[in-house]
This record gives sequence, structure tokens and C-alpha cells, in this order.
Amino acid sequence: MRWLLAVVCLSFVTLSQASVAETLNGKVIEKVLVLKSAHQLQLINDGKPLKTYRISLGRNPKGQKLMEGDRRTPEGFYWLDWRKVSDKFNLSMHISYPNISDAARARREGVDPGSMIMIHGTPDTEENPEDLFHTLDWTDGCIAMRNMDMREVWGLVPDGTMIEIRP
Repeated sequence: MRWLLAVVCLSFVTLSQASVAETLNGKVIEKVLVLKSAHQLQLINDGKPLKTYRISLGRNPKGQKLMEGDRRTPEGFYWLDWRKVSDKFNLSMHISYPNISDAARARREGVDPGSMIMIHGTPDTEENPEDLFHTLDWTDGCIAMRNMDMREVWGLVPDGTMIEIRP
């Protein structure tokens, strides 16, 4: 019976989060698509991109993330499952990496798959202005965007949205 209560509560939280998100031209974001080779994050509705953003990736962007510390951005299907305000990176949305196949691959290889992969903004201080980061692959495996773009995505994409990350 507890599992039923948990499912009902989780469904309520997901639906209530979705109702808070803004729409883009009256359309709800159904999916986030990341195209690593093009350095793009797209907001998708009805299979079509509604808006595209320039992104930065891990310092070693080619290939699938295998383990913690490889500085690769994962590839596959995940969920944007929670968010937080970050002192270092402005706003952050957590990606549910590792998924089942990522964890199984890491187990076969005898390595830690890593965790805490996020979509986040960029540092913006006098020593490290945001413009320094915008065209570089500089993260440890996360997906980074300009802070103004991150604020927009934060408002448009509710928790529970699917994210697909392609090579």
C-alpha cells in the first residue's frame, strides 16, 4: 500500500511541477534534446524544435561517459529530475545519469559511472566572466549554457521532462 501512496504523491508532484512551467509560444516543452556534435540543446514539442541554445560540454566531449572523472558528457535517455540554485553555476537541473544501461556498463568495466550530471549556467565573476566559458568545452561532464539561456530553460522545462543526449 505504501508504494501506491508513493506513486500517487510522485504523480501529483510531477503534475504540479508541470503546471508551473511557462509555455513557449503557447506550447509545452515535451522533451529536451542535446546534440553534442552540434553543441546544441533543443526544446522539443510535437517532435519539432521550438528553441535552440548553444551549449558547452565536458572537456573530453566525444564518446559516451563511462566513468567518473573521464570528463565526458553522457549519451542516452534520462530525466530532468530535480533542480537547485548553485552559488558556482547559477541555476542547475539534474540529469538522472546513470541510467540502467550506464550502471551495467560501468559494473562490467569495474568502474564508478559517476553522478551529479547537470544542465547548468556558467560562472560569472570579475576573474572569470561568463563570456570566457561560452564557446569552450570546460565542464567535468555536465551541459553548460549562458546564464540568461539557463534562466529561460529553467522557466520552460518542468521537473520530470525527458532529456535525450545524442553524440
